[in-house]
Amino acid sequence: MSSSRLLRYGVLFPLLLCITLAARAALPPSVDGQPLPTLAPMLERALPAVVNISTVTRIETAEHPLLRDPFFRHFFDIPSRQRQRENSSLGSGIIVDAKRGLVLSNHHVIAKAETIRVTLHDGRTLEATLIGSDPETDVAVLRIPAQELSALPFADSDRLRVGDFVVAIGNPFGLRQTVTSGIVSGLGRTGLGIEGYENFIQTDASINPGNSGGPLVNLNGELVGMNTAILAPGGGNIGIGFAIPANMARAILEQLVEFGAVRRGLFGVAVQDLTDELAGALGMNHRDGALITTVNKGSAADEAGLRAGDVILKLNDKPVRGSSDLRNQFGLLRVGESVRLDILRDGKPRRLTGRVDDPYRHYIPGERLSPALAGALFGELDTASGVPAIPVGTVDPESPAWLAGLREGDRLIQINGQHLGDPRDIVKVLRASKGLYSLRIQRGDDLLLLSRR
Repeated sequence: MSSSRLLRYGVLFPLLLCITLAARAALPPSVDGQPLPTLAPMLERALPAVVNISTVTRIETAEHPLLRDPFFRHFFDIPSRQRQRENSSLGSGIIVDAKRGLVLSNHHVIAKAETIRVTLHDGRTLEATLIGSDPETDVAVLRIPAQELSALPFADSDRLRVGDFVVAIGNPFGLRQTVTSGIVSGLGRTGLGIEGYENFIQTDASINPGNSGGPLVNLNGELVGMNTAILAPGGGNIGIGFAIPANMARAILEQLVEFGAVRRGLFGVAVQDLTDELAGALGMNHRDGALITTVNKGSAADEAGLRAGDVILKLNDKPVRGSSDLRNQFGLLRVGESVRLDILRDGKPRRLTGRVDDPYRHYIPGERLSPALAGALFGELDTASGVPAIPVGTVDPESPAWLAGLREGDRLIQINGQHLGDPRDIVKVLRASKGLYSLRIQRGDDLLLLSRR
């Protein structure tokens, strides 16, 4: 707000008066020999690990349809060029590994960015490399040069309790190194429709636009969560903010660093929450747990011995609060990881063991199709979305398929302008074309053309 607006509302003079009086009558360092409480020492340790993130995304601008016609351009000798403009955004990030220069932030902060810059506490601005991001949990990992960095230590977010004091740090509205405090207002918040996997910490510490990706720390200066969203019906902060738990962010970070993507497995069950009526019919005096409604034949759950009607009470000794909680817990498990399930069947407790299945175990390795696509996995033709395409499984970072632009979750529609009816058509097309020149893919809601020069 400008000084003229401050004067208009009669704010500037009282503000200056308060500053003057505060300078003359500062709080004493102690009262009755006892030091006054302050967060300053903790923040002096934590703030150097909090960074500002700015991104640049280039988007095509609208133009007259005639200017898109190659013949029209040629006839009037109009240069063939795309009209673009730059779009920038601001967010926050957390240095979590000083030796490797790893920075944790939100996926939505860096999504589709062509350039990512990180500004440190000491004023240095560094260009960052995207290691990987996971839209399902809204977690992204960046790497910056590891030179004289400070990192935040992780806390065990599972030990958080409602009422614990927390501090949010970030760059709201571009105001660097802003600190707000509050308490944990709730735990395990789900069903908000913000992300695919939701297990939020709710806090009344003020979180505003630009805080996304910044840390939520405890009074020891340890990372307990990553600020990611606010509930703001009127567009402003109303004291309801949400953070991704540190344990979830750390599990995602480890997979992104190792694989460049999150490799989630399958278990093969459909579950629902328990109602009072269902709990009563099953002889339970509580509604915690997840009721199995379907077990897919031949799935990992089927091999573990689960049946429809079982109630999963614990997964790897961790209580299951409901169907969303079970999905979140499974979402953090790696392919091939063993699981212990405490269930209730016919009113009696039982323990079963199983293993997380690989969703891509029937996919074809790209090196069997072409050296140009080595490092990726390809599934059978999928027509469910209405556009026939070959689903792409995991893609190894820096592999030929990765360098060609493919990413896990892509749907391959064409190669060199030719439609595909089967993964083996890739071999025929590339042999006939004598090389890989272009890939047309669907990535989320976007249709992309990846060209090779």
